[in-house]
Amino acid sequence: MSNWPHAPSHEVSHPGAYILTASTLKKEKLFDSAAKLDLLENFLLTTLEDLGWKVQAWAVFPNHYHFVGLSPDEGLGLTDLTGRIHTTTARELNKIDERLGRSVWYRCWDTRITHERSYLARLRYVHENPVKHGLVKSAEEYRWCSARWFADRAHPPFYRTVMSFPIDKVVIYDDF
Repeated sequence: MSNWPHAPSHEVSHPGAYILTASTLKKEKLFDSAAKLDLLENFLLTTLEDLGWKVQAWAVFPNHYHFVGLSPDEGLGLTDLTGRIHTTTARELNKIDERLGRSVWYRCWDTRITHERSYLARLRYVHENPVKHGLVKSAEEYRWCSARWFADRAHPPFYRTVMSFPIDKVVIYDDF
């Protein structure tokens, strides 16, 4: 049975907007320093760019990350994308911690966003995620997310539109 439905296939067969959440094994806070968060954020953003994704929002934490991105037109399996990110960040983190061979990543959850309202709400959700987790009062204060970047670079009407969307009913796996 090669197609056992124990987990989603993570295939981007239809180019478009996606949201992805990935978790460390047992939700352990392995990226527990500024240097480790920098490592994860930099590799995440670099890999997405290198593979042709247009990143719209991101948030990186000690035990998980989220991003919203527009896939390349030719599509790309998210398994390949996360494999690159997770293999390299696990290897580098384990070198730093002197824990070679330790499992770092657990799994990821992705959703193709097909409605404009869902897209806008998820953009706000990811930008505001540091506030949800009680790390800061204003998401723009959190160094490892796109909130400051978005506030500085978005066209003011688009910024106001995104930030006006309610996020209390957005369903995203985020039990961290």
